[in-house]
Amino acid sequence: MKAFVVDKYNKKGILRLAEMPEPVLQDSDVLVEIHAAGVNLLDSKIRTGEFKLILPYRRPLILGHDVAGTVIRVGSKVRKFKPGDDVYARPRDGRIGTFAEFIAMDEADVALKPKNLSMEEAASIPLVGLTAWQVLIERANLKKGQKVFIQAGSGGVGTFAIQLAKHLGATVATTAGAASADLVRGLGADVVVDYRKDDFEKVLSGYDVVLNSQDGKTLEKSLDVLKPGGKLISISGPTDPEFAREKGLNLVLRLILRLLSRAIRAKAKRRGVRFSFLFMGAQGDQLSKITSLIESGAIRPVVDRVFPFEATNEALAYVEGGRAKGKVVIKVR
Repeated sequence: MKAFVVDKYNKKGILRLAEMPEPVLQDSDVLVEIHAAGVNLLDSKIRTGEFKLILPYRRPLILGHDVAGTVIRVGSKVRKFKPGDDVYARPRDGRIGTFAEFIAMDEADVALKPKNLSMEEAASIPLVGLTAWQVLIERANLKKGQKVFIQAGSGGVGTFAIQLAKHLGATVATTAGAASADLVRGLGADVVVDYRKDDFEKVLSGYDVVLNSQDGKTLEKSLDVLKPGGKLISISGPTDPEFAREKGLNLVLRLILRLLSRAIRAKAKRRGVRFSFLFMGAQGDQLSKITSLIESGAIRPVVDRVFPFEATNEALAYVEGGRAKGKVVIKVR
């Protein structure tokens, strides 16, 4: 099968279009013919080696973390899916590889595709949808009437998280440029801070939750937005000791990660708020709940551009440019 692969970690390297063996189907796997794949900044970070200590992939590595397609074969222990099912997923770490014609995934990571979405729209959802779900519902336990600040509202995670937070009944603030203000308001944002003109930490206060997706300076400023007892949840780092324990990392790595987050954890503690890092995980059951929200009309996908499969490198470069409104998708077939 054709696939785009990483041969070596390189900040300026491009993915190589290669002929790779078709995936081996394990007993609990579904083999999916890929129709579309979402593109994420995580793909760029894997390609450059930013996560090589905690995600030690062997190369050549097929990149890609979002998929929509059709089941063509199932393993002997699979009970939820059958050939012909249209599905979507964020395959688990260690088994990624959606920039390809086929992928084998554990059925626990997979959900039926929302009936009201095209393959391209469905492929835009899993990683950002699960990230928003795991931050707002699992980690923050966001409730009706609470206030949440979601950074970069016009980005992939932002466009989904705003809609999910509004569905939960929260008041939502976000940052966006003037050109994206109408988009994020249309998704449900109550307060839109123009990051080019205003400092969000001077405009916002008394918030219950912050979803941080930006750099270290923005992370520190976010402390000023929270009320005592609030939660600062970062999906862009630094990692924390709890993450290191969950990943089962060795003692040296656990110590390094503890040191990386020591300053922000100490500042959060002094403010009476809690900092935590979230690295989203594959979860088919949660994705099925997201399917229900999409089919009910509570959440809609926001797709900026669809690239043909042969333009996968161009799609990744476009995402790295940081100007996409919503998600970027590759049409494989």
